[in-house]
Amino acid sequence: MDPSEQQQWKKAAAEAAAKLVEGGMVIGLGTGSTAALFVSALGRRVTDEHLRISGIPTSERTAEQARGLKIPLTSFAEHLQIDLTVDGADEIETGSLYLIKGLGGALLREKIVAAASKRMVVIADETKLSARLGTLSPVPVEVSQFGWQATQKRLSELGGNPTLRPGKDGKPCVTDGGNYIIDCAFGPMENPKEIAHHLDHVVGSVEHGMFLKFASEVIVGGRDGVTVLRKTNG
Repeated sequence: MDPSEQQQWKKAAAEAAAKLVEGGMVIGLGTGSTAALFVSALGRRVTDEHLRISGIPTSERTAEQARGLKIPLTSFAEHLQIDLTVDGADEIETGSLYLIKGLGGALLREKIVAAASKRMVVIADETKLSARLGTLSPVPVEVSQFGWQATQKRLSELGGNPTLRPGKDGKPCVTDGGNYIIDCAFGPMENPKEIAHHLDHVVGSVEHGMFLKFASEVIVGGRDGVTVLRKTNG
C-alpha cells in the first residue's frame, strides 16, 4: 500500500464531502487524519466562496485547525442540533455501515456530535472497509480514570482482551475529557449490537467506539475513484 496513494484517496473523499456543505449550516467537524482533510477543504470554501457556516469540533485538535482556517466555531449552548457531521472511521462494515471509531482518542465527543446530527456522512479510503465489524480494528472504550482496573476486568469478562492505551510519553493516554482509553480486541463480531449493548452497561465506561446506526452514507476514496455507500442491511 503506497501511503501517498492512500492519502490521495482520503483527500478525494474529503473534498467530495466538503461539496455537501451549504450556507447557513451547522457542521460537526470530525477528528483524525481524514477528517482533517475535510476541515482543510471546508476552510478553502469558507475563504474562497465566503461560505457562511458554523462548526462544532469533536476535539481540541480539530478546533485548533478550524480556528487557523478561519472557520467560525459554535457550541451546543447556541445550537442543540447539527445539520451535517462529517467524520472519518477506523473501520466500516459494508452493508450495515456500522462503524468503529476512536483510535484518534475523540470517541466520546464524536458520538455526542453524531447523535445530535440530522445527517452523518463518513469519509474514508477503501482500506477501512470490512465485511464484518472488528476485523480491522479494536473497539476503543473511554473509561473513568478512577477504578479503571476494575473496568478493565469487566471488559475482559466480556471477551474484549482489553489493553490500556499508552500515550506518547509512555503514561496512559488521556482524552480531552480527562479519561483513559481501553482498547478491546473482540475480533470479527457476529452480533455487534449485542456487544454494544453489553458495553453500554459497563460501570466505569463513559462511552465506546461502536457507532451503530449513525452513518447515513459513506464516501469512499479508492482505486476506482470516489464511490458512495448507503446502508443495505442492519
